[in-house]
Amino acid sequence: MALNCGIVGLPNVGKSTIFSALTSAPAEAANYPFCTIDPNIGMVAVPEPRLDRITSLIPTKKVIPAVIEFVDIAGLVKGASKGEGLGNKFLANIREVGIIAHVVRCFEDPDVTHVSGALDPVSDIETINTELALADLDTVDKRLERNQKLLRSPDKDTKKQAESMQSLLETLSEVLGEGRPARSIDLGDEQQKLVRDLHLITMKKVLYVCNVDEAAVNTDNGYVSKVREIAAAEDSEVVVISGKLEADISALDTKEEREEFLAEAGIEESGLSRLIRAAYKLLGMRTFFTAGADENRAWTFHEGARAPQAAGVIHTDFEKGFIKADVYHCDDLFAYGSEQKVKEAGKLRIEGKEYVVRDGDIMFFRFNV
Repeated sequence: MALNCGIVGLPNVGKSTIFSALTSAPAEAANYPFCTIDPNIGMVAVPEPRLDRITSLIPTKKVIPAVIEFVDIAGLVKGASKGEGLGNKFLANIREVGIIAHVVRCFEDPDVTHVSGALDPVSDIETINTELALADLDTVDKRLERNQKLLRSPDKDTKKQAESMQSLLETLSEVLGEGRPARSIDLGDEQQKLVRDLHLITMKKVLYVCNVDEAAVNTDNGYVSKVREIAAAEDSEVVVISGKLEADISALDTKEEREEFLAEAGIEESGLSRLIRAAYKLLGMRTFFTAGADENRAWTFHEGARAPQAAGVIHTDFEKGFIKADVYHCDDLFAYGSEQKVKEAGKLRIEGKEYVVRDGDIMFFRFNV
């Protein structure tokens, strides 16, 4: 799975405004459909309070956060699966991302045209989901047609594999034809492997992003609750954000100014921070740290990775020549106040190749190449 998040939605829902605030890089934004034709790509630092606390206890010359890639994909419209609104190009961009952040317009503004003429988050979500399902249906039906020929193959192995695929493809075709996503089917590990090369869009996990006006950041304006109902039925997460407010915050020069702005607005944490962390987690990404006089750094690893794999994130030589890792958890550092006291408390461990890395581990790798 690609380690990035694609931002999708109907035109004029605020995708590019949110992307610009995320990356602090001005993506083109305008009040008309298809303003964004080629996807904008930005690397975004993952907000990590633990890294700040580590640095307060282990002073260093340089601090480097983990990052996540966001892709701003042009607005989809009804008929995109049939090529409407340059739909084929946009759908191809969505296939290349790891997860989807579906921005839903939950604000009223007569100065910003709604592509359907009326604000209706439920209808907007259905439009996007239907187009993505129809695009996947086309992919599955083409594979079904090809699979029918393979069922008649004289080669036993080819025929056996085609037989395994047939019922699965038929189930996918039925579900997608009803406008439901492929992820709504409970597939086992082997079945997921069989359909992986189809690159189905609706197999991707979705994070719903409710774009509200400034007044609705801390309250439910009625539209958000409707999105939450849909997300709950899909077992998806919802993040509420004001794209306009976040754009104002990102335009401020210093961290202190941004914190003061949030305090005055009565907001504990930026919506962008919550969005970034939610996307990071949904991708199955977790963080371990390295700390020392020269550099404190957050590193990204896949949940479930063992120590040599985590070492390989830093450098392939670390994985090839892995010997062992000195490990303690950042919570222990916060509790005891220094690395020396962590050692004295017996919380620093020596772990080998089978150690499953925990989110928040602070690690020092020993290797030989």
